[in-house]
Order: sequence, then structure tokens, then C-alpha cells
Amino acid sequence: MEKNEILKTAKILNEATMEIREIERLTNTYPNMSLDDAYLIQDAGIAIRLARGERQVGFKMGLTSKAKRDQMNLNTPIYGVLTDAMQVNEETAFSLKYSIHAKIEPEIAFLISKEIKGPSSRDQIIEACSGVCAAMEILDSRFLNFKYFSLPDVVADNCSSSYFVLSHTVKKISDLELDNLEMNMKVDGETIQKASSKEISGNPLNSLIQLCEMLHTRGLALPAGSIVLAGAATQAVPLKAGTQILLTVENLGSVGLRVGMEYERNL
Repeated sequence: MEKNEILKTAKILNEATMEIREIERLTNTYPNMSLDDAYLIQDAGIAIRLARGERQVGFKMGLTSKAKRDQMNLNTPIYGVLTDAMQVNEETAFSLKYSIHAKIEPEIAFLISKEIKGPSSRDQIIEACSGVCAAMEILDSRFLNFKYFSLPDVVADNCSSSYFVLSHTVKKISDLELDNLEMNMKVDGETIQKASSKEISGNPLNSLIQLCEMLHTRGLALPAGSIVLAGAATQAVPLKAGTQILLTVENLGSVGLRVGMEYERNL
């Protein structure tokens, strides 16, 4: 894609986000859009957000579990960017007012204290990580139906990033075995998703290794101070007004989200 097309599509996605409306997938207009093009569109979209005052705080991995890849009919891990405007405090009611068709999924988050450059070993990742916590990500696609679109479409739309919430409880990574933690997500007290952390790339640490490799191929590093969402262990669940979501992760504690009653979009 030409540079002007990259910028044009980034603006289209940004306007759809700001106006809270769905659009046709980009590959309908640009059928030859590559994954490289998509990441350039993502970059341009993040630049728009930063220009209006947001601050980049980290990254999220996507499609790291088979369940999520099957749900979205896509087949390879990808990454998106997190900004401070996306973080939700678990004590504050979350409003659906600014969402199109929000879904929530259970995650594990890493706090990175040292910059990581280039492909890295598990030991290097562990050394750079200052803490681990339970987390949930709220996804929201700008595309019609939020289903069956291509990998470039998803990446261009910043991997459906919308909001995220972190647990206040942070554990040292040296105190944990991350490869088989039970993750239980409830809505109004009823379990709706349950899985092991091994569903996240076999081990959530592997998601960080994959992220560093992908960033390196694009000439980027993982900055110190980053939050990294390792990816969902299960399929995402639609959010509904007036509900309470609680994720409990074995040895990591819990993180909750209360959805306000005042507004729910019907598209």
C-alpha cells in the first residue's frame, strides 16, 4: 500500500473509534493489503492517539490460544499497542457507552522493568520482568459483526484493543510456575470460562518471547516500564450492562470489573 493509503485507512479506523460506529473491513477495499501494511496502519493509528495526548504504556498479544484463534477464524499470534487511556480501574464501573460490541477475556499481565532488545531467552525475559498479575482485556472491533475478517484487518485495527484492567495484586515472577495455572472467569458468580494458563502459547512467558521476536523484526524493542498482556486463555465473552465479572488466577489472585447499567448499544 502507498503511504497515503496507510494514513487514510488509519484515519478511517480512528474516526470509527471516536464515532463509535462499525465499518466494512479494510480488505474489502484493499484486497492485497499485507500484514506489513497492517502494522504500518496500526503504527499510524497509534500516532494519532499519541498526538491527542495519550501515552503508550505497553503491548497486548493476540491469538495466542487455540480457542481464540478458532473463535476468530485466524491462525497466528499478533500484537497490538496499549495506551494509558485504555486502562480501567477495577473500582470504577465500566460504561459500555463508548463501545460498539465489547467482549472480555481472561489474561495474565507482565510488568517489564528493563528494556528488552532483540530475540530473548526465557531467562532474559524473567530477568527483565518485575511482576506478574491477573488481568482482563476488553476487546472491541470497529468491523461489522466482529467475526471472520482477515489477519491484516485485525492487526490494522490494533488487534481489537479497547480497554484492559489489572489486578492490584502483583507477584514476583520468581515465585511462580506459570505453565499450568487455573484461570476461572465468572459473570455474576457463574463460571463462564475456565482454562489453564498453558493455553496461552503453552506458557505465558512464550508470548513475551514471541512479542520480542516480532518487535525485533520491525526494528523495535520492548521498553522498560511496559505492561504486556500475554494473550487470552479462552474465547472472549460479550459484555452486558449491569454485570459483574471476576477473574481468579491460581496463585495470582483476582481481578474484577463491574459493568454499569446506564447504557448498552444494540447494533
